[in-house]
Amino acid sequence: MRLEITCHDRVGMGQKVLGIFVEHGINVRGIELMQPGRIFINIPSLDFSDLQTFMPQLRLLEGVGDVKTAPYMPSERERNELATLIKTFPDPFISIDRKGNIRIVNTIASSIIGESETSLVGQHISLWLKGFNFNRWLDANDVLAQTRRLKFQGDDFVADIMPIHVADEEHKQVLAGAVLILKSEARLGQQMNVFKQPNENTFSGIQASSSAMRKVIREAKRMSSLDSSILIMGETGTGKELLARACHGASERAENPFMTLNCAALPDDVAESELFGVGEKEQESSKRGIFELADGGTVFLDEIGEMSAKLQSKLLRVIQHGSFRRVDSEQEVTVNVRIISSTNKDLLNLVSIGDFREDLYYRLNVFGLTLPALRERRSDILPLAEFFIIKAAQQIGRTHLKVSDDCRDFIEHYPWPGNIRQLENVLTRAASLLEGDEIETTHLQLPAYTREHGYLEQEFEGTLDAAVKSFEADLLRKLYPAYPSTRQLAKKLGLSHTAIANKLREYDINKKTVKI
Repeated sequence: MRLEITCHDRVGMGQKVLGIFVEHGINVRGIELMQPGRIFINIPSLDFSDLQTFMPQLRLLEGVGDVKTAPYMPSERERNELATLIKTFPDPFISIDRKGNIRIVNTIASSIIGESETSLVGQHISLWLKGFNFNRWLDANDVLAQTRRLKFQGDDFVADIMPIHVADEEHKQVLAGAVLILKSEARLGQQMNVFKQPNENTFSGIQASSSAMRKVIREAKRMSSLDSSILIMGETGTGKELLARACHGASERAENPFMTLNCAALPDDVAESELFGVGEKEQESSKRGIFELADGGTVFLDEIGEMSAKLQSKLLRVIQHGSFRRVDSEQEVTVNVRIISSTNKDLLNLVSIGDFREDLYYRLNVFGLTLPALRERRSDILPLAEFFIIKAAQQIGRTHLKVSDDCRDFIEHYPWPGNIRQLENVLTRAASLLEGDEIETTHLQLPAYTREHGYLEQEFEGTLDAAVKSFEADLLRKLYPAYPSTRQLAKKLGLSHTAIANKLREYDINKKTVKI
């Protein structure tokens, strides 16, 4: 039988309790101390009369609050819980010791081998798994997790091989063996099919702890169900494509293709053929474009502000009429696609200076979403950082990676001009090159930054005068399209008309060099 004793947590309490059992000659088979103030004791079953004798004595001990029978010891539950998990695990599971000998196998593993679970204990793992040197791996100075393709009873399996470490008296990690989880090709195929099925909550992969991001996600979910164009605005690296994919996944088009084109990455003629395809004058060169391939689905146009005037006109026709012509073809092609576009530029400003068609802008911006920069959603930074570190650790086979408190504070307050993409790249690099288990601020390869002074450019070259002139010229070029009159610009900047005119001449800023 098992007893649970609730008592004060103080020195000598356990000795007093055990003294009662010694006094009555009761054999104690096991004792476990859980959280402070709870003692579990395993004793042989007693008659009711015996219980009536010593139970009151236990309750009368100073510091004892209650004594009652328990259905099981905590360790018994843990052992059975683990045994049930291993036995019913749907994939082959094998545990080995430091020498590579089998300690535990589950039912499915033993059935594939064709021997009983007990007969396999003590046999070397290499008798059954081919393609990996377990002894060499276990004898290495630094035993890291591995994912390998192995032969198991003549069939191909993917094996996750994970070391087991136990802390010694000095809290150093000592290798105790390893566990292996094996997946067959058929099993991996089943899991991939399930993974590819439409997810009811397609936005679950987007970190949204901050109120700003929660607002964006709420709006995006509503827009996804409506079959109109969406324009996603935000700085580089804020996750515009990830949001676009989520919108597609939550729409009625989810089971149809999601095709992408980066408008800034390709020359004009290449981008045109990629979008609209090539005609049939020469059969060998004929090909379908993104719009045809995405028929019934979604086309995502990244950095739409970089699209040329020619492509803008052709895109407008697709939106208006649902049809277009391939390059070098007179044949009309009709498609049904939804367009989601993104930009890190001010499209309205591009419209005002004639670099972007106004009618196309309003066709694309039926629904608009603005993704906040990472520095504007600080409560999302640390959860994202933890996610990227776990992801990097899995890729390189490392475990127990952590971030120091100083580094966490630095990460949270750094402005991240490259946003989420920069955060992921920096942390992936730090984790990959890390020699220990803790990432410090010095491991982050970033321009120096302090809250008081902002960026500290360590590689700055030139003079202060040159830096001031460069900033001045850049500011004037940005303002000139909105204030093309020197008098207006002078008034805006609080300078004289003559001073502004001289500066515009010095920096060669005029209607020929700057589009208005």
